[in-house]
Amino acid sequence: MVLKSIIEACVADQRKQLMQTDLGVNRYALEKISLRKEFITIITGIRRSGKSTLMHQLIHQLDSDFAYFHFEDPRIFGFTVDDFTKLEEVLGEKSYYFFDEIQNVPQWELFIRKLHDQGKTICITGSNASLLSKELGTRLTGRNITKELFPFNYLEYCRFHSWENNSESASKYMNNGGIPLFIKTGEKSYLHQLLRDILYRDIIARHGIRNGKVVEEITLYLISNIAKPYSLNGLKKIFELGSANSVSDYVSWLEDSYLFFTLPRFSWSLKSVAVNQKKIYSIDTGFARANSTSFSSDAGRLFENMIYLSLRQKFNNLYYFREKGECDFVVKEKEKVTQVVQACYELNTDNLKRELNGLKEAMDFFDLKEGTIVTMNQTDTFDQGDKQIRVVSANEWLKLTNML
Repeated sequence: MVLKSIIEACVADQRKQLMQTDLGVNRYALEKISLRKEFITIITGIRRSGKSTLMHQLIHQLDSDFAYFHFEDPRIFGFTVDDFTKLEEVLGEKSYYFFDEIQNVPQWELFIRKLHDQGKTICITGSNASLLSKELGTRLTGRNITKELFPFNYLEYCRFHSWENNSESASKYMNNGGIPLFIKTGEKSYLHQLLRDILYRDIIARHGIRNGKVVEEITLYLISNIAKPYSLNGLKKIFELGSANSVSDYVSWLEDSYLFFTLPRFSWSLKSVAVNQKKIYSIDTGFARANSTSFSSDAGRLFENMIYLSLRQKFNNLYYFREKGECDFVVKEKEKVTQVVQACYELNTDNLKRELNGLKEAMDFFDLKEGTIVTMNQTDTFDQGDKQIRVVSANEWLKLTNML
């Protein structure tokens, strides 16, 4: 429990700091969030992706008073569900309530539901997808709208630096990623510490993992092998673990914290989707590059990760396709596949046939007339009978997908 006087001090200090915070670059997500009392607005994403700044930008659009509280203030360590009564007294009667990282408090959803039942407009942030969805699913079903926030997309990155949209900017974005404080400072040690904070605070401590070192080793292995297939049994053997279930838990927790995304192999059979090898992608290319030494001479996998992220921010149902050849990305909307995309850093005489054949096979399989190959700076068109393959540059592709 926490003393009311400490809560009062935190509320006052946090509000003062909030009003002095540099709002930075307006996020594209700002245009897509509509605060309504009918729904609780949830902003989720990896730590330091800009969730709090986005919340501040939302607050500064208001023309009425609001309540704000950040639950990672170290002064309120030990805050419990019983302390919400004190917090409500301190905050007073407001129309809008904003709460940062509220999932740190067990049974937080009881307090949020109470405010929602009172007709308040509520916005909360959280950096653990599983914890939020679990509580939302049990007590707040149908009452919330969730918005995932990624690090800066390409257009936000260009706007931050006041750069033109061209291949040079796209190349820098691929190497640096979009984690706001890193692109502001260029300090790689910040990304090293961010990884450790997420591992030890959000995963190892939260789940009571005794052998934290093995989780760190699995994480570094995966981040060094982005855009490659992996299997739970393979990881089990590499790290000499007794059970694939433990590996499954570790990977699931890494995904919940938004460190990684897994891409399944396409199949019409849900059973096949579940058992086939998946491919692994990082939340941010700069983050992956800073925490691994495997990309010094392999821009292709970093490039593929960048294109994956551009698709993942727009579509939830993504797959890779593999039969005789391989197609990097399959986009499924509702029950229909609508796009197939190859990511190839540079087309040349050695890989052209492979890239075209893999894409053409996927186009035939899904009966699509058009397919796309995204490269760093090439453009072209290939007619394949009644089908057409467009080669587009990364900066134009990123611009288009970021604006959709």
